[in-house]
Amino acid sequence: MAIPMDRITLRDRLRFLYPALETLSDTRLDRLLEEGQVVQVKAGTVLFDDESPCQAFPMLVDGVIRVSKTGTNGRELQLYRVVPGESCILTSSCLLGHVAYNARGVAETDIVAVALPQPLFSRLLAEHEPFRNYVFALFAERIAELMQLVEAVAFQRLDQRLATLLLGKGKVVHTTHQALADELGSVREIVSRLLKSFAEQGFVSLAREQVEIVDAAGLRRVAAAG
Repeated sequence: MAIPMDRITLRDRLRFLYPALETLSDTRLDRLLEEGQVVQVKAGTVLFDDESPCQAFPMLVDGVIRVSKTGTNGRELQLYRVVPGESCILTSSCLLGHVAYNARGVAETDIVAVALPQPLFSRLLAEHEPFRNYVFALFAERIAELMQLVEAVAFQRLDQRLATLLLGKGKVVHTTHQALADELGSVREIVSRLLKSFAEQGFVSLAREQVEIVDAAGLRRVAAAG
């Protein structure tokens, strides 16, 4: 893993990524690390799934977690990603409500995290105001993002959503058609057809596991089309 796991380095890394912990003394933060568990897993590991019990609050130190929902037809829709300095609102809500997960979380890359068991999470929430503010601020931010996702799925055509997705990933997008389909909650064949159409119109150039944006203005017109 990219981050050494000695106590001082991990403690400093947590303080840097999670300002809500800055006011905790070294002694109290060390105690938190002793009660918690350092988790290191490889890319592709399923961290939680539908109906699995929720037992700990992850504070991500390195890597990316992808949270998604799979329908009965097998189609998957990405809900959000978690990066260092953030945490998973689904985990927070499950811990607060004492319910099982209703989505899937997968390590998109190798990850390092500190998992706070439920009793420690509840104690921090009750006793440490900065941590409590952090958790609920994250709720507000994620709910706003999920509302935007619902709006896009309900009211925008797939070509608009695909154009918007590509524009948000930079000039050269290193990905597969299947990965784009997963993010959009669609199927690979439809996304491939739309990408081919974009290429024929001169908006993008396609290569193996790569989409290069050639005409960003053209894609923006598609994204904004009513």
